[in-house]
Amino acid sequence: MNWPVFGTAAGLIVAFVLWAWLAPDSADTVINNVKDWIATNLGWFYVLTAGVVVVFVLLVALRRTGNTKIGPDHSQPRFGLFTWGAMLFAAGIGVDLMFFGISGPATNFLTPPEGEELSDEAARMAPLWTMFHYGIPGWAMYALMGLAFGLFAYRYHMPLSIRSALAPIFGRRVHGVVGHSVEIAASIGTAFGISVSLGIGVVFINYGLSELFGLPTSTGVQIGLIALSVFITILSTVSGVDKGIRRLSELNVWLAVVLMVWIVVMGRTAELLNALVQNLGDFVSRFPGMMLNTFSYTEGSEDYPSQDWLADWTLFFWAWWIAWAPFVGLFLARISRGRTVRQFVFGVLVIPFTFVAIWISIFGNAALGFFRDGNEEFLDAAVNTPESGFFILLQQYPGATFAVAVAVVTGLLFYVTSADSGSLVMATMTSKSTVDDTDGPPWLRIVWAVITGALTLVMLLIGGVYTLQSATVLIGLPFAVVMYLIMLSVWRVLQAEQYSLDSRESSRIRALMDRAQVSGPARLVWRRRLHRSLSFPTAQQAEKFVEETAAPAIEEVAEELRSLGLDVTCTRGEHPDYPISYVDLVVAFPGHTDFKYEAYPVAAQVPNFASNLNVEDDVYYSLEIFSATGSRGHDILGYTRDQVIADVLDAYDEHITYMNLSGDRPSPTGAESTVPAFWTEDTDISTDKTDTDRVEGDLNA
Repeated sequence: MNWPVFGTAAGLIVAFVLWAWLAPDSADTVINNVKDWIATNLGWFYVLTAGVVVVFVLLVALRRTGNTKIGPDHSQPRFGLFTWGAMLFAAGIGVDLMFFGISGPATNFLTPPEGEELSDEAARMAPLWTMFHYGIPGWAMYALMGLAFGLFAYRYHMPLSIRSALAPIFGRRVHGVVGHSVEIAASIGTAFGISVSLGIGVVFINYGLSELFGLPTSTGVQIGLIALSVFITILSTVSGVDKGIRRLSELNVWLAVVLMVWIVVMGRTAELLNALVQNLGDFVSRFPGMMLNTFSYTEGSEDYPSQDWLADWTLFFWAWWIAWAPFVGLFLARISRGRTVRQFVFGVLVIPFTFVAIWISIFGNAALGFFRDGNEEFLDAAVNTPESGFFILLQQYPGATFAVAVAVVTGLLFYVTSADSGSLVMATMTSKSTVDDTDGPPWLRIVWAVITGALTLVMLLIGGVYTLQSATVLIGLPFAVVMYLIMLSVWRVLQAEQYSLDSRESSRIRALMDRAQVSGPARLVWRRRLHRSLSFPTAQQAEKFVEETAAPAIEEVAEELRSLGLDVTCTRGEHPDYPISYVDLVVAFPGHTDFKYEAYPVAAQVPNFASNLNVEDDVYYSLEIFSATGSRGHDILGYTRDQVIADVLDAYDEHITYMNLSGDRPSPTGAESTVPAFWTEDTDISTDKTDTDRVEGDLNA
């Protein structure tokens, strides 16, 4: 447990819950007054932040360092492209998309922020603004947090936590007040973000149940739904049915697709598809202007000024995305290990948004068709009772009862899985993450489920969904500042990766120039090289090479470095799965990244083309070189002693060049050595060997 973070975050939220319960009128007034002040004085900050994040993630993806792996250099994606895309797709939908998919376009059509209400232009822009609020800026915020989590946890071997991402700026101080403050802000923001989703889910499902079974739309039913979310969390925690929850999440996606196809097939198919194509084109062409639009020269309607619209929609959504960014970013990092920065950024920006845009276009334009045909009752309900819009739309088509039932089930599944996963993330964020264990204790999940349930309830009691939206604008502000620190931190580590690339090129040139210095007649050198390329060593041959050639050569270099006064550690060990030794050389550079040269055995499947080469076994072994950021597949098995020494020196020269290029800048992770000692003194963080064993079956790491 991280008691300072948990105690402070939980204490502040519980205090807020008690205040809102005991003095609801006062709480409602204060929340809305503060929201109005932020919208008036700091609305530009939210809009600017969203724009800056979009530009930043695109910049880091398009730079040369976009090829940097989220994980060690040798890591490979755990999930194929289709599966990975499906999980990104699942992360992009929820009950709130069903809620705002109709109410958003309806509000934008009736009271547009620009132009004349109920006009053709208002109809054209109505779905675009909703796409915008669910689009690129929000997913860029998720990509930023996922990038920070993934790089520091999987590439730099640090705990999966927000404070790790700030280590390049604050160093050891992230273990104290600075780290606690950031994680408290993230925990409170996430709790309010979850409460918004739960609150929207409660009123949405309540309305659907009233349509199906005649249940009243009342506080009692909503309390029951909140209690259900807590019960599901307890059930999944004590019985270990998380895999069942995962299957339900996958079912959500298919049910959502069924609803969308139902509307297209049963409705005005050609008109909906025409509108979809135009919406996508309009979004691409108008997005840059929409991104930084603060409506400084626009009045809006008399009843709903543009600045009020900006506060209720754009500022709310940006604050909501910011509050959810640690939650979703952590999930995205976990499923993206082994992908490059460029793949990750463009995947997160494009794949989920494509589905979201199609969803909003289909449902939004279906509703607009009825609005423009004169169904004023539907339009009024969608704007003033937003939870009703989705169900009223479904009732306009054949098989309405079936469609409404599917919508209720889909919304309910979204609701309970969001509550369950939310409590897990809250428990994780308020615990002390280690490299091997990031999840918080099970009992803490239950505590957070109860706290977020209580927060959702009191917010609904004092003002409903609107008060939840207002509170989100307020709570998201502190973490918006943290996002700028995250950007600075990510930029620093990627700049260090740039120095590493530059030093690698410089060292490669020097190595080519020094190639002639390798001992032995040229005839023997090229013959040995040819033999090595067609050899597939056994475990015994690999062990013999380590003991007789590699280890003595590396230890000789280590001894020479030690004689020069450097802090050198050179150790031998044995692979945990097969009897082959490895040797690890580390040269410590206080305040900078340590030099690491580790010759480590890796098993691989003998390729098919080697079947006629009298290979002794189906498995062969290489001796790959690992640096602090993993292996690039460089194999030294078969080198002579002098060649091994030359290879160590090449790697050492590369590291020295890297430190010269980076100048006085400290280690990119903020640690004083490869191991970030500011976490715990007994933390053992070694080079990540996951993905090195490429043999299928039992040898697959």
